[in-house]
Amino acid sequence: MEILIVLGSPNSPSGELSDISKNRLDHCKKIFSKGKLVLCTGGWGSHFNTAKKPHAFYAKEYLIGCGLYENDFLESALSQNTVDDAVKIKPILSNHQNKKLTIITSDYHLERVKLIFKEILKDYNMNFTGVESTTDAKKYNLLIEHEKKAIQSILDNGLYY
Repeated sequence: MEILIVLGSPNSPSGELSDISKNRLDHCKKIFSKGKLVLCTGGWGSHFNTAKKPHAFYAKEYLIGCGLYENDFLESALSQNTVDDAVKIKPILSNHQNKKLTIITSDYHLERVKLIFKEILKDYNMNFTGVESTTDAKKYNLLIEHEKKAIQSILDNGLYY
């Protein structure tokens, strides 16, 4: 069984998904087929979601609007950050045998996701997809700088979970 894990990203205070979110979700829809399951991540956080409902709710709603069904989804991981994604995904996966995971994130986020998930979910067979970002160059460069600092912090201090 393959599980497609779509990592959370920003949405507006009213729940409107960002282009980053839509790019990840559109890729999920593109590679989804019957027999696969989808797990959406994302709860709340000042840096990505201050809406009334968790980010994963809006992500799932978007995919259902694209033609997926309620029974195509696993429980959502209501996480606050990337480390929390992996930590909260682990107990959800414990109920499913012979899992192959495809983790879907953005290109700029891919290196850090691999670093985190290969430690926390090391017992799983994982593929990683970094969806091409369509954000403007200035914002993209800020995201790259943030990722470099976050990766260096992990390398210097290890993961805390």
